[in-house]
Amino acid sequence: MSGWQGKSKGQPWGYRIFVGILKRWGVIPAYLLLRFVAFYYLLFSFRSSKFAFDFFRKKIGYGLGKSLIRIYQNYYLLGQSIIDKVVVMSGIPNKFTFNFDGEDHLREIVALQKGGLLLSAHLGNWEVAGHLLKRLDTRINIVMFDGEHQQIKEYIAAVTGKRNVNVILIKDDLSHIYAISDAFSNNELVCMHADRFIEGNKTLTSKFLGEAARFPMGPFVLAARFKVPVSFVFAMKETPLHYHFFASKIKDYTHSGKEMVMQEMLNDFVGEMESMVKRYPEQWYNYYNFWQ
Repeated sequence: MSGWQGKSKGQPWGYRIFVGILKRWGVIPAYLLLRFVAFYYLLFSFRSSKFAFDFFRKKIGYGLGKSLIRIYQNYYLLGQSIIDKVVVMSGIPNKFTFNFDGEDHLREIVALQKGGLLLSAHLGNWEVAGHLLKRLDTRINIVMFDGEHQQIKEYIAAVTGKRNVNVILIKDDLSHIYAISDAFSNNELVCMHADRFIEGNKTLTSKFLGEAARFPMGPFVLAARFKVPVSFVFAMKETPLHYHFFASKIKDYTHSGKEMVMQEMLNDFVGEMESMVKRYPEQWYNYYNFWQ
């Protein structure tokens, strides 16, 4: 059973404190306060720390001491990712810099005039690179669960009241499918995570870090149904103000039956995701038993 319920951690009053710091003094002072917040989570967020410890100790292979240090770094980087997300999605002036590996692949998708699906994970910070994709001269849509979006909407509204990307909410009435279809028809890029599911949703299984894990079927159904080009994308933080963006080569997933295509696409996605997790293990933000 997945331990994720479609919502993110955090309290509104905590966001308001950090928003106030961002508006007055900028990113670096907010990062300094995060040092204490990360230490608090290390000491008192036992359940999430337990799952993070198992990940670093059993999946990555770190020793006891290194695993504890990595849990703290993980919480600290998670806090930075939230701050960076607020800054970028609300258009606050910033000094972030980027390396962009694979921009040519995304330009190839736009040139095909079919729309495109960009799949990512709760790994690194995809949203901070969204504004960079404006160079591709097409609209960017980010698909989110309502629980995640509500928090983002609240703290972005607290800063400027606006955002730089279009958000498509996943709803029970499936209206998001029509919004995604319209985006593809308009040659727009649709970005969504493909590593978490809510219990009861259909899943596919693939081997990840040596053990079978379930992944949401929805993103792969979309790609197979609409026959749009797909790229796997990740934005990884390498210094306090620098990100490295990766976009994989596009691949033809229309050569065989729907079920076979979806499994092949999932296996390719998991391979890219596993490579990123091994390279940047402190930036994988899943605090439940991912393999359960």
